[in-house]
Amino acid sequence: MGDHKWRLEEFDQYVTNNIPIRLIHLSTMKFMERDDVRKHFQSSVPRAHSLHYKHSDLVQYVILSHRWLDSEEPTYKEMKAGTAAGPGYEKLKKFCEQARKCNVEFAWSDTCCIDKSSSAELDESIRSMFRWYRNSAICIVHLAKSTTIQDILKDEWTARGWTLQELLAPLCIKFFNKHWKPMTDDPNDKRKDPDTEILRTLEKATGIPRDKLYWEFKPGPFKVDERMVWAAKRKTKKDEDVAYSLMGIFDVSLQIAYGEGRDRAFCRLIEAIMQAGDPSVLNWKGTAAHHHTSAVIPRSPSSFLGRQQLELASTKLEMTMTSLGLKVPLVILPLNLPSEMAKEKGRARIKFECPLYPNIKIPIITMDDLAYDQYQYGLGIINYSLVRDGSHEVLGIQGKSVGFPLRCRRESQRAFVAPTSKSEPKKTKVVGFETDSHPKQTCKRWRKMREDGLIQVNFPIIPSDSILYIKHKYLQTVYL
Repeated sequence: MGDHKWRLEEFDQYVTNNIPIRLIHLSTMKFMERDDVRKHFQSSVPRAHSLHYKHSDLVQYVILSHRWLDSEEPTYKEMKAGTAAGPGYEKLKKFCEQARKCNVEFAWSDTCCIDKSSSAELDESIRSMFRWYRNSAICIVHLAKSTTIQDILKDEWTARGWTLQELLAPLCIKFFNKHWKPMTDDPNDKRKDPDTEILRTLEKATGIPRDKLYWEFKPGPFKVDERMVWAAKRKTKKDEDVAYSLMGIFDVSLQIAYGEGRDRAFCRLIEAIMQAGDPSVLNWKGTAAHHHTSAVIPRSPSSFLGRQQLELASTKLEMTMTSLGLKVPLVILPLNLPSEMAKEKGRARIKFECPLYPNIKIPIITMDDLAYDQYQYGLGIINYSLVRDGSHEVLGIQGKSVGFPLRCRRESQRAFVAPTSKSEPKKTKVVGFETDSHPKQTCKRWRKMREDGLIQVNFPIIPSDSILYIKHKYLQTVYL
């Protein structure tokens, strides 16, 4: 009895947290709220323990993925009042007709199953969308512009922001053409064979490798540069949805705030992703976003289109957004500007020299004044490791290291120095403080060099799969 009660409580939790707020009951075309769905299935929860039982196998629903019409999609209020009509409602009825053939009792559509007049419900729905598609029994995709599989290449569905997660999340997916005819004979267009015509076409249309479509996609804040490219050319009706539609793919949560604008929403998304510490989030190029403190936040997914194919370490990189910028510890290798380039201006590809490793040259594209006496240059390596041996700690850098080209402006620094006589040493104490002679020059904080992204440096005497151990003193906490 106790075990059954525990299973019922677990079932209640599943329904509350893992299925949509309401579903369409296919036999009546009426809404059923979560609590009604829970009561509907509660008596079917097995009393005895079973290794093969899953709540998702009991609470099954079919979910729709489609390109919204410009108008006349059925709304929640129209469905409640029984007044839904028009092309959008006809599409919904066709979807429900196909859903009934899947031997399930419930269906869900984003057009009418969300009460968009409730900001709390809209917020929950957007943040839960990936999970709802993942937990569906099957996702039916309606391609309104396609008749054949080859038509998918030009179908608008492949170019919309929200449909990216609707393609990746479901474990079972079925494509229908504009006439509501199945586009293949397979019950699951994802799982039979990675070399099917429809998967090859989807790969070409979306840029997503077939193995990411065929196998179960794992959401999370990793391989950020690769996944952002999948979204780079997709469009959304609302600017903020560029960011909100990616929350589920990266398994992060944002407060929904329509009106904040594209840049602010995407900056918040990147900040949330950075908390996981995957360095791939830094692998982008181009103009940075208008962020209030940092210059290493990309403007949009399209910023990742120019990324390089880099071998990034699997280790995490500590990243914290602060009022001074992105706080991140980097291994800083000093770079020298060749003397013959010191006075030149304009865009150029310069081979910087590393005094710690004289036999390598590091090519960097720069557009700034290269006056040697104004800037100090460096390479901030991100794919390093900390190696501890008791109380001793060293840094490990790879034969193929990846880092940011950095610079900081030199400036004179005036400081208060206590008056001393010629016979007195420079160091003295004033009201308990021990003073020192002021430095002739200091440097402001390190900054990323304009539009340069990450670059890879090959250390020739270190095998690519080996590690060079260097002293801990080269690790600096910088604010970018």
